[in-house]
Amino acid sequence: MLNDFFILASVSHVEPDLIYIWNQATLETKGVLIFLMCASIIAWSIMAAKIVQMRRARKLNSFFLEEYQRQANVLDFHKRKLEAEGCPLFNIYQQTCTEIDKQLQVNPHNNGKILHIKPVERTLEQAVANESLRLESKLVYLALAVTGSPFIGLLGTVWGVMSAFSYVGAKGSADLATMAPGVAGALIATVGGLLVAIPSMFGYNILLNFLRQFNVEMDNFAQDMSTRVEIELLDQESSVSSAPDKGEETESSPAKIKEKMEKSPIPPVLPFSEQES
Repeated sequence: MLNDFFILASVSHVEPDLIYIWNQATLETKGVLIFLMCASIIAWSIMAAKIVQMRRARKLNSFFLEEYQRQANVLDFHKRKLEAEGCPLFNIYQQTCTEIDKQLQVNPHNNGKILHIKPVERTLEQAVANESLRLESKLVYLALAVTGSPFIGLLGTVWGVMSAFSYVGAKGSADLATMAPGVAGALIATVGGLLVAIPSMFGYNILLNFLRQFNVEMDNFAQDMSTRVEIELLDQESSVSSAPDKGEETESSPAKIKEKMEKSPIPPVLPFSEQES
């Protein structure tokens, strides 16, 4: 047994450990490792792309907010026909201004005011949701890498150990020199799964924290813009005149319904005995 150990030690010094383990791994384990390598490349690519995207979006949001808060009117930035591609707050602002333009066109008074604030609020909510989905895109692949990679690596390990024991049984000797290479080749699959899952876990949580900050920032901007639109652009006289008076009774009020029932000529219902006669 001791001689077998020295034989393995001398072999490991001849070639690097990873190359030796790769050579000893079974075909199934090698297939699992190749799959995990591809998953690792995809995960690192997504993490790098999302970090660049979110850092750029954060910088553009800061510039846009500074310029937006300097404007005397909520539509001044829109009238200047400026563009800020990749800025979530600008995309929300642009979609909302497009809806405001539509509402200004349907106002018969043509006084630069809008009649209803609800369509603008709905557009703001939809724009915030769309930007949140755009920033969140592809994060699901990182979640899959975190949860799935260890199990795929474990599958390769179990398969490799099973093949190693089958080889030992076929050879008829259970010494260390026969068993150790196959077991080492199988365990490398679990290592590969962890090497994919651990960086993906850190990257996913960091990006998720960035996403929560963006959501709070977009919600605050949507509320601020909705307030400014209501103060600066809502036609208060038209909205008040179109609303029903609280003291006025509508056609569906209980008093009106009771009055109609009293005036309607409904014939009296006779008792059963009188109708029969």
